[in-house]
Amino acid sequence: MDGQPFTAAAAETAPGYGARLATTAFGIPSLPRWCVWVQPAAGELADRWERRWLNAIDAALDQWMPLLPITRVSDRNRAHIRVERRRPARRKLAGGWRASNGRAVLQLLEVRRADIWRLEPGVTVLVSPELRAQSLQATALHELGHAFGLWGHSVDPSDALAPVQGASPVLAPSAGDRSTLNWLRDQPSRFGEPFNPADAAEQ
Repeated sequence: MDGQPFTAAAAETAPGYGARLATTAFGIPSLPRWCVWVQPAAGELADRWERRWLNAIDAALDQWMPLLPITRVSDRNRAHIRVERRRPARRKLAGGWRASNGRAVLQLLEVRRADIWRLEPGVTVLVSPELRAQSLQATALHELGHAFGLWGHSVDPSDALAPVQGASPVLAPSAGDRSTLNWLRDQPSRFGEPFNPADAAEQ
């Protein structure tokens, strides 16, 4: 996500890795409540590999659910976060091409709900199915953390939002993840509030 860093004053008081997170001109891309859609099996019954992927996504969501309000939805058009079963495309970096197991892509959307325009984050989360079970869950946990507003990385390998984790995959949010998320959700944001689309042109 391209975004602006927090102000120096906010960074000084941020717990965990809060000072390393990005924000937007409208504030933190976070919502009081999230609707999440997870790509279902292709057929009526999931095959072995689809079931393994679905179990890993469910386990990752179960870890985040006690920390913030999440509603699972069956209609992808109602979702703020859409979790898809596919490998992200490689990205070209300065040192060459880079492959990744997962990716979260943020869009800032103007959405009309009940005749009221609101600014909402829309996030597509890609999690490759070509991973071992624990790596699937750790990848999903990490990318969902981004989707829920943690748009940055921790330098502590025991945190779910560390880009490089320790010897064992991180399968649950750490104390650092939880304190950062709690702080983030207390920050001012215009996301989810009534919104005049004309305001966007002034940003």
